[in-house]
Amino acid sequence: MSPKHLPCTLLTIATIVFSTPIHAEPGHIAGLNPSSRPAGAPVISSVKKGTAWYRQALHGVIPPYPASLRFLEDQGNWYTPFTRPGMTGPYDIRGWHKR
Repeated sequence: MSPKHLPCTLLTIATIVFSTPIHAEPGHIAGLNPSSRPAGAPVISSVKKGTAWYRQALHGVIPPYPASLRFLEDQGNWYTPFTRPGMTGPYDIRGWHKR
């Protein structure tokens, strides 16, 4: 590191150190007890997947659908990259970006 960058680096470090709270407010902290949910946390009680959801999830897949896609039956309301457009160009094997 050159000497001309030293003041800027020290200022950045000081900003980070002095802007970090020493005492955090009480509340829910993820990871302390991962086997149980905090009291009052929202709970997903059902997942509704209609024909539009399956059409989106199976976009670009030609029937007959392979057995490896049966995981979609167990897919909940969590994020999965399988139902979203990915890379463009030669990597777009499902045709997401040709719409």
